[in-house]
Amino acid sequence: MDRLLSRLKETERRYRDRRDPRKKAVERLRKKDFIGANSNEELRARLSHLDVAPELTESVGTRSFRMPQRPVESSTRAIIDNVTLERILASNDLMPISYLALGLQKARSVGRIHVKDTMGRRLGFGTGFLVSPALLLTNNHVLESENNAAGSEVEFDFELDLAGNIRQSVTFGLSPQTFFLTDEDLDFTLVAVTPKPDREPIEWGWIHFVDQDGLLVKGEYVSIIQHPNGEAKQLALRENEVIDLLDNFAHYTTDTAPGSSGSPVFNDQWELVALHHSGVPDRDDDGDILAVDGRKWDKSMGDHRIKWIANEGVSGRKIVDFIKRASNLTAAQKRMRDQLFDGPPPGEQAPSPVVPPPGAPNVPGGNRPAPGVATLPTFQAGGATWTIPLQVTVQVGAPHLAGLPTPLPAAPDSGTPAPVGPVSATDDTDLQQALAEAEDARTRIYYDADQDESDRSEYYADLDPDRLSRDELFDQLHDLLKSTHTGRPRYRPSREVYPWIDLHPDRKLRSIYSGKAFEPEELIREDFRIEQERTLQLQELMQRESGLTPERMQEEVDLLEAQNPFNCEHVVPQSWFGKSEPMRGDLHHLFACESGCNSFRSNIAYFDFSDFEEAVRTECGKREENRFEPTAGKGTVARATLYFLLRYPGKVNDPEELPADRLSTLLQWHADHPVTEYERHRNQAIFEKQGNRNPLIDFPDWAGEIAFGKGLG
Repeated sequence: MDRLLSRLKETERRYRDRRDPRKKAVERLRKKDFIGANSNEELRARLSHLDVAPELTESVGTRSFRMPQRPVESSTRAIIDNVTLERILASNDLMPISYLALGLQKARSVGRIHVKDTMGRRLGFGTGFLVSPALLLTNNHVLESENNAAGSEVEFDFELDLAGNIRQSVTFGLSPQTFFLTDEDLDFTLVAVTPKPDREPIEWGWIHFVDQDGLLVKGEYVSIIQHPNGEAKQLALRENEVIDLLDNFAHYTTDTAPGSSGSPVFNDQWELVALHHSGVPDRDDDGDILAVDGRKWDKSMGDHRIKWIANEGVSGRKIVDFIKRASNLTAAQKRMRDQLFDGPPPGEQAPSPVVPPPGAPNVPGGNRPAPGVATLPTFQAGGATWTIPLQVTVQVGAPHLAGLPTPLPAAPDSGTPAPVGPVSATDDTDLQQALAEAEDARTRIYYDADQDESDRSEYYADLDPDRLSRDELFDQLHDLLKSTHTGRPRYRPSREVYPWIDLHPDRKLRSIYSGKAFEPEELIREDFRIEQERTLQLQELMQRESGLTPERMQEEVDLLEAQNPFNCEHVVPQSWFGKSEPMRGDLHHLFACESGCNSFRSNIAYFDFSDFEEAVRTECGKREENRFEPTAGKGTVARATLYFLLRYPGKVNDPEELPADRLSTLLQWHADHPVTEYERHRNQAIFEKQGNRNPLIDFPDWAGEIAFGKGLG
């Protein structure tokens, strides 16, 4: 977060220093005076790049200059060049339909970067793109060092197909030991991609560096292909007006979201002009950064909640210059560096579809398209291949994918993993129902105190804590919680947690450890997407490998869950109870939590650091060895953990996971952070769905009268 604020300050300084010339240029652009908004040198370079006759280019700035009108030529590039000229004249802004095909070719090379530590824990997302058959370009602040890149991955084809379903993606590791070049000032990192035995990055083509001047002038629009906030691939198409050009940077107005760091920025010729890396935040009269909802922004909200007024990209030409000057490269690395400037991938200038003859075999290592779905071009040594289906099937809702394993309900409190059985793909009806419930939540009574008091009195009517010892109170509460636990929902946070149960009074979700606010629809859609992605990847595995044993299948399920975690936290980690039911789906210890904080905490027990307020820590909290202290939610997670020990005594039985001395920490957090309306709402909502309650929320004073040590095995 400190690096983010430092980067924003540098961007703001550049933006502020250019206020007067930018203001003049913008005034010209609003009057459609594109020629007046740019210097003569900028225009000459741009026209020269567009192949305008030298004598006309040289006359820029003189009375004899007239913007040339050229006949429409047959090639896509020539047509686009003509439109660019007319755009500068403000007389035309139409593009040929083949413009989209060129964009699709570029989009194939753009991937989602999974930023991970060396232990494989995901730290966040970014965007990156291939710039040669083996090298990937992204931001320095996405992959800061070789060590940072070593555990990270790039995922291609993470996007929607024509039917609106997530395509089957392919993930590659990164190989910084093979090639790694970075610069903090220009905020770029160039790193090698590790090929697979049966797939190579070259299959996705690459985005060619154009080592020429004249790629852009003020007033033109740029397009950005990106994975905003780690989402499926998206395109900001010609809605980003360039308002200023600096020596090393370009400023343009757009709404790109966090996670777009490392995205390629293109001109109308689909030439790489910049590497998107930062933005200029909006501020109030006191100089405080504003959030998208108009409130004062703070670190706990995350950079995706900042309100941006302009964005900044690093000049592609300057990155090229830096790469060419790099001297500390081995002979093999120099050869890889030289590939950057060998030219565009084969077939890039010939986007016309090629229909394979009937019965033609699949190209080895190529995509295996689903029936009825048109695929993007596959780059091979001799050109580009497009697969066009002869039959299209339209189906309402998601298809049924038979034969995929999913946990089935286990015997009550069995303590053993659930067996494996068939499952269908995520049903669109479930998604719509979850979204509808979240919408209804906006007008529902959030917390009915009178009803809650009545339910609470009836629930504990047969319990008299004043007559019971600490051990007896523990035993009787356990019996009560177990016997009334009649509703046992499966672990489905997008349906069971986000729409209503975990909402705060403002009807938003908040990450339990960082306090970041999210719209419930955002996490509902994201977790549905993750669930579908897991299913598709598991389906691919089963098609590729027959005869998987239940043990191997469980290993694969565990791996997919680790690679694609829900935005939901079990405050008692699943590894402590073997992912068994009903513990896994028990709503009392499930909370919204962005995957970065989820991974950061991992399965480490809570701890109270003496220097927490002064220590350097992330927005999620502080972690050292087997100790973790969250930034937010301490009282809430303490009460949820104590509930778990009451409800499931003996299920947590490894002192290395939850040392007995941590109970005092939980009880102290419970005392220091009183029960909130949010927790009372949760408790009542869970009671209605699950049948049991959390006594630490209902009667906080009972905490000191219960022998919680009995809950540890």
